[in-house]
Amino acid sequence: MMFEEQKKITIEDLISKFKEYNNNEEEIDLINKAYEYANRKHFGVKRITGDDYITHPLNVAMILTDINADSACLTAALLHDTIEDTDSTKEEITKLFGSEVALLVDGVTKINRLHFSNAGEQMAANQRKILVGLSEDVRVIIIKLADRLHNMRTLYVMPEEKQKKKARETLEILTPVADRLGINKIKSELEDLSLRYLKPDVYFDIVEKLNAKKTEMDDDVNKMLEEVSSLLNEHHIKHEIFGRSKSIYSIYKKLDKGKRFNDIYDILALRALVDTEQECYLALGLIHSKYKPVPNRFKDYIAMPKTNLYQSLHTTVFGVDGKLFEIQIRTHEMHKVAEYGIASHWSYKAHGSVKTVKDSMEEKLQIFRSIMELNEDSDTPEEFINNIKQDVLPNDSIYVYTPKGDVIELPVDSTPVDFAYKVHSEVGNTLVGAIVNENIVPLDFHLKTGDIIKVNTSKASRGPNKDWLNFVVTSHARNKIKSFYSKIDKNETLSRGQELFTNELRKNNLPINETLNSQELEKVLEELKLKNVNELYIDIGSNKFTAQSVIKLLIKKDQTEDITTKINESTNRPINTKNDILVEGLGDVKVNLSGCCKPIPGDNIVGYITKGSGITVHRTICQNITNIDERLITVKWNQSLTKKYFTDIIIYTNTSDNLLDIITKASLNSITIDSISTINKSDYKVYKLTILVENVEKLNKFIIDLSNLPFTLKVDRILK
Repeated sequence: MMFEEQKKITIEDLISKFKEYNNNEEEIDLINKAYEYANRKHFGVKRITGDDYITHPLNVAMILTDINADSACLTAALLHDTIEDTDSTKEEITKLFGSEVALLVDGVTKINRLHFSNAGEQMAANQRKILVGLSEDVRVIIIKLADRLHNMRTLYVMPEEKQKKKARETLEILTPVADRLGINKIKSELEDLSLRYLKPDVYFDIVEKLNAKKTEMDDDVNKMLEEVSSLLNEHHIKHEIFGRSKSIYSIYKKLDKGKRFNDIYDILALRALVDTEQECYLALGLIHSKYKPVPNRFKDYIAMPKTNLYQSLHTTVFGVDGKLFEIQIRTHEMHKVAEYGIASHWSYKAHGSVKTVKDSMEEKLQIFRSIMELNEDSDTPEEFINNIKQDVLPNDSIYVYTPKGDVIELPVDSTPVDFAYKVHSEVGNTLVGAIVNENIVPLDFHLKTGDIIKVNTSKASRGPNKDWLNFVVTSHARNKIKSFYSKIDKNETLSRGQELFTNELRKNNLPINETLNSQELEKVLEELKLKNVNELYIDIGSNKFTAQSVIKLLIKKDQTEDITTKINESTNRPINTKNDILVEGLGDVKVNLSGCCKPIPGDNIVGYITKGSGITVHRTICQNITNIDERLITVKWNQSLTKKYFTDIIIYTNTSDNLLDIITKASLNSITIDSISTINKSDYKVYKLTILVENVEKLNKFIIDLSNLPFTLKVDRILK
């Protein structure tokens, strides 16, 4: 199979192309500086094609000039692999090229660093790549699209399996994104290249058929072009007109739906560009007056633009020799948006206020904010994939209208409930009925393109019906319904918790208002890590803990009064510095280290006042005290003592006969092994060690040294 040789791009070619739409010397200097930096960083590195690596970022930048990308975007394109593949850092890029460029380069780097092993995860990864790229600047994903386009142009050097994997990923994930951004120039080529590697037989069959008819088709198109051009000239409509080649992929999609090659109307196609919107309709009327239009083939995307801002008039007519021609009519500005999409706004200055441009950009970026919202609302990667394909990158969409004529795009089979939530969450929550095309319909009615929907709402509505979850199509509607009921459940839980708590206060003869405003309750909330009393009610209502346990925290002074009184009365008493554990104000109390969790210096500890046996010291994470609310006391380690303490660790290994290495590591760390026992025997051994060690810092170093032994699987400190 032969592939066309890629033209060698130079920095001079790039600058020359950039100057066609921007001649700012400072910006040109920035692009040159980026090239020199990238060339230096990638020097000596080759691509699989055998070309110097710098040819890749140069080609990516050149692709972006086709959509009139700004200087920051081109600079970032030249640098887009420096952080990932060289010793460059974001800080260095910021210092040399500014924070805007660094943000773009870092965004592309984040995209490229995500790798997953299987198909499901790979799909999830690519969806999240979109999020990372668009979290701060849409140009990141546009650079990624150009990066992928150049890689697809040189995909022939890869093994067939990788070709198909990359092509499938491109077709399923990146081309819909390019379509949503309206960048037809990149989208069409990505689709054709993907088909070339996914279904080469089909691709080259279409190419062969097109080539076989090329001469005949060219003659037909040229005849029709001359006739239409003469017609417009006669009526003094200034215009540009040219033949339009149909993409191979779009032909494939029509063939895949069962059409025959000779029945695809728009293989013969013209596109006319005029100056004003009014002239679009004048030109259409003239063409229809001379050539009979094909019924049901007229589309007015000027009055009703697509959601990616595409505007044009489409008609199919019986042209020269009775052959069918699809003709598109649009203004020059509409053509720019159709080809460049969101990128057209970088250089879009004429016709329209700054607000218009800003609103268009905002409308486009809202698509990707929707992606981020879907990610937050999805429980699993698989659910996220399904949501994003369905709501944001659907294969099939319908276009319906509000009573004011606004276009709303929805997935196929959407219902009035989906429509209502697309308009606004509150509209969905207060929905009580729907009228479609002036007819009352049930709320599970399936909408279709062209429907005009009016929804009836009521402030008296108690909210959405849970049964709607059985038929809504968009995850946005589904998530909003779930969220509504989640809030209701939360309020019910809060009310239940409040009732339980106040009842318990009454049982204990505690005044409700005084208790709720007391310092003691503030301390209880702080101890339970709760922000306010409502969170306390929710935790009680959801049985996280009982009202009784909270009341006990409020009145726990009784059993600890003896020792705490001593502490309060003895603040000036000298502390016995011979003890391992210090209790402020007490020097004669008996203190023991617990045998269950075996604390050592450096551990966070707490004292437990036993009945008749002094204070037992536990680690704060010890399970034996986690549910104890009473008789706990603050203690601390005596930093002036240096001695060793007992603690237990467990070592998992994948071989046997490795005890000598373990003992050696202990000796090197000045750790005494008190006892070793083998827990189980098989192809590997698990050892329990009781050791004497000075503090947590030395224990952690010992654990790290053990973990680095080649036979060690895991090392844990035991907490009974």
